[in-house]
Amino acid sequence: MSDRTGDSEIYRKHGGFEKLLSYQVAELLYDITVRFTQRYIEPGSRTRDQMDQAARSGSRNIAEGSVFSATSKKLEMNLTNVARASLVELKKDYEAFLRQRKLTLWPIPDAIRQDLIDRRFKTVDEVAAWGADIQKRAPERAVQEIAGNIGHVYCMVVIGLLDRQLATLAREFKENGGFGERLYNMRKQARDKGQGAPEQ
Repeated sequence: MSDRTGDSEIYRKHGGFEKLLSYQVAELLYDITVRFTQRYIEPGSRTRDQMDQAARSGSRNIAEGSVFSATSKKLEMNLTNVARASLVELKKDYEAFLRQRKLTLWPIPDAIRQDLIDRRFKTVDEVAAWGADIQKRAPERAVQEIAGNIGHVYCMVVIGLLDRQLATLAREFKENGGFGERLYNMRKQARDKGQGAPEQ
């Protein structure tokens, strides 16, 4: 949802998080994680709940930060950073899943890992079909290894996108200031215009 609240000179364009690549991939990661935990993590376990909540926090805080951008660039940055922190936690859970089962964590140069990134899938079903095809073509890779690495790869992708997003937000804040500064400057301009106007 993209929106302008009230006076567009005061409230800059905000929302529109559905168009953010970071949000789109984080939402896909949430779907991947829920399916992963349902299949591989014990029901009712703390790990299952934590992984689901961390994935949800990632996408929801990106969305919330985008909405708050109209009035608080600082809050937008804070919420975006919360999203990043949640996904770092999730990434560590995927790493632990692989390590504890003595499964391989795909290194960055792994061709299959890069193929997953390059495909730019939009839905969890597309990702699952890709994983099933990889298992057929490379049976030496266990199903759980593929599933755990898929989650880990998408964590890395979203974290990278959020790093760039945070850098952009910081630069914009440095160059343009925040909501309070904008209000102050507008009031000052209005007063200056009023003082300079001829008396009637």
